[in-house]
Amino acid sequence: MTRREIREHIFLMLFRKDFHEKDELNEQMQLYINELGEPAPQEAAHLAERFQSIVEKLDEIDELLSEVSSGWKLNRMAKVDLTILRLAVYEMRFDDDIPLKVAINEAVELAKKFGGDDSPSFVNGVLAKLAQS
Repeated sequence: MTRREIREHIFLMLFRKDFHEKDELNEQMQLYINELGEPAPQEAAHLAERFQSIVEKLDEIDELLSEVSSGWKLNRMAKVDLTILRLAVYEMRFDDDIPLKVAINEAVELAKKFGGDDSPSFVNGVLAKLAQS
């Protein structure tokens, strides 16, 4: 799997998070990975580990997003945009292997693919503000 494919899978796994209870997340993660067919064991392990890492940091990520998204409460954001932002903030703040500009660019690409017409500019604006802080 390419990094972009991994990122898309993580996005899709995180998107499920808002529609399930916390105690169902591991089961949902396994269901998603099983739906992929038969990913290589190291790919499945990487997806699961990455998903868990992001979920563990969600409170901190949401706090950062709340600070920079002035005028937007997280519960009022489109779920797709919020999920993309959460993934991007994790990459920007907690993943040293991904350069800041790459994290922002990949988030905008996800917004183009999965979001609405205004999603790419919204995601870019929030992340640019976060990058400056």
